[in-house]
Amino acid sequence: MVLEKLGNSLRDTLQKISRAVFVDEKLINELVKDIQRALLQSDVNVKMVFDLTKQIKERLLKEEAPAGLTKKEFLIKIVYEELVRFLGEKESPIEIKKKPTKIMLVGLFGHGKTTTTAKLAKYYQKRGHKVAVMSTDTWRPAAFEQLKQLGSKINVPVFGNPKAKHPVDIYKESEPRLKEFDIVIIDTAGRDALSDELIDELNKINKAVQADERLLVIGGDVGQAAERQAKTFHDTCNVTGVIITKLEGTAKGGGALIACSVTGAKVKFIGIGEKIDDLEVYSPERFVGKMLGMGDLEGLLEKAREAITEEEAQDLGKKLLKGEFNLIDLYDQMQAMKKMGPIGKVMEMIPGFGQMKLPKEALQVQEEKLKKWKFILDSCTKDELEDPDEVMNAQRVDRIAKGAGVNPNEVRELLKQYKQSKKLMKSLKGVGGGSPQQMEKMMKRMGGGKGMPGMKGGKKMVFK
Repeated sequence: MVLEKLGNSLRDTLQKISRAVFVDEKLINELVKDIQRALLQSDVNVKMVFDLTKQIKERLLKEEAPAGLTKKEFLIKIVYEELVRFLGEKESPIEIKKKPTKIMLVGLFGHGKTTTTAKLAKYYQKRGHKVAVMSTDTWRPAAFEQLKQLGSKINVPVFGNPKAKHPVDIYKESEPRLKEFDIVIIDTAGRDALSDELIDELNKINKAVQADERLLVIGGDVGQAAERQAKTFHDTCNVTGVIITKLEGTAKGGGALIACSVTGAKVKFIGIGEKIDDLEVYSPERFVGKMLGMGDLEGLLEKAREAITEEEAQDLGKKLLKGEFNLIDLYDQMQAMKKMGPIGKVMEMIPGFGQMKLPKEALQVQEEKLKKWKFILDSCTKDELEDPDEVMNAQRVDRIAKGAGVNPNEVRELLKQYKQSKKLMKSLKGVGGGSPQQMEKMMKRMGGGKGMPGMKGGKKMVFK
C-alpha cells in the first residue's frame, strides 16, 4: 500500500476513537499526539505538522457535532477534512482540450521520468486517446531504447533520434507527424542537480514544443527536499504540476507529497508501483479516504469499468435476473479481477476492508489460488464449464487436475467456490425490483455498516 506505515498509524488512531467510551479533552490530546507522531515518522515538516494538529485540536474543542452525527463520528470527520486540506484539498486534473495536447516531463536523474512517460501514455490510452511518446534525452545512453521498449509493450508509437545531439532538433524532426495524435508525451533529459545548463536546455525545448503541461517528475524517497526541488523547478521552468513516483516503497513519501502540495505546482499523478498500470490521478479526498481505510469507491468503479465492458456487464446482469450462473461466468469474473490489479490494492478501495489488517502472506496465497483456478478452468471442456452441476464427477475432477497440474482437492475447492457464488447470485435475483427495505437488508448482508453522512457529494464513509 502507498504510505503503508502512515496509513496504519492513522487507522490505529481512528480505531482508538471508535473504541473510546466517551470523548473528552484527554482523548483529543492523545489523538493529536498520535497524528503528530505518524506524520513526523513519514518525514513531514515539523512546523507543518504542528500547524495541522493545532487546527485539528481547535476544531475538535470548539465545534459542535451537527445533527445526525455522534461526537465520535464528528471527530473522524474533522480529521478527514483537515488531512484532505493538508494534502492539497482539491484534485487538479489535466484537461485534454486540443489536438495534440503536449505534455512535457522534466526532472533530475533517477526519479523515473522515462518509466512515467510510458505509464502516462498507458493511462490516456486506456481512456480512448490516441497517444504517442517522444524521447529528447541526448544525455543518458540508451534513453531512447528504454522508451522504445516500453512503448512496444503498450503499442504506443515512439519518436526520437538517438544520433541527434540537440533536443530541439529531435522535436522539429518529428513535429509534422504529431498532428495525428490526441496526446504527445515528451521525455526530456535530466541532470544530477538543477544546473544552469539544464535550465537553459529545458527553456529551449519548451520554447520549441510550446507544451500545454510541464510536469515535474520527483521521487517520493526525497522526502521534505521535494519542496525545495518543486519550488526551484516551478520558479525557473514554470512547471504546471508534479508527478510523485516511488510512493509505494518509501517511508518519506508523506514528506514529499505534502511538500509538493504546498507549492504552486499541484500534484497531478502519483506512482503506486513498478508496473506500467501503477499510476493514479492524485485526488486528496480519495487518497486520504483510502489511507484511513474508508475505501475509494470512485477508483474501484473506474477500475471495474476498465476491466469489463458495458455489454459484458449488461449480459451478466441479464443472467443474474434469471438466476443463471456457470463456470464460464466465474471465469469471466476472475479475468476481470485480474485486470483490476492485485487483490491487496483492490481491497484498499472497498470501504471497511482497508481497516482490516490482513497479512500480506494471506493475500499472496489468494493471488496464487486465483492463478491455479485459472489453469483448472482452462482444462475444463465446454460441457463442464456450461453445466458443471450436471456433468462434473470424480473421474472428470481427476482428469481436470492432471491437465491443470494441480491436486484434485484444489479442483473441488474451486467447485465449492462456484457453488457459493451461484448461491449468492440466486439470492441477488430480483433485488433490483425489490423494496427499499429489501435493498437495505441486502446492503447490510454485503458488509455495510453505520454510515457517516456529511461527506462530499452525499457519500457515506463507513466505519467499523
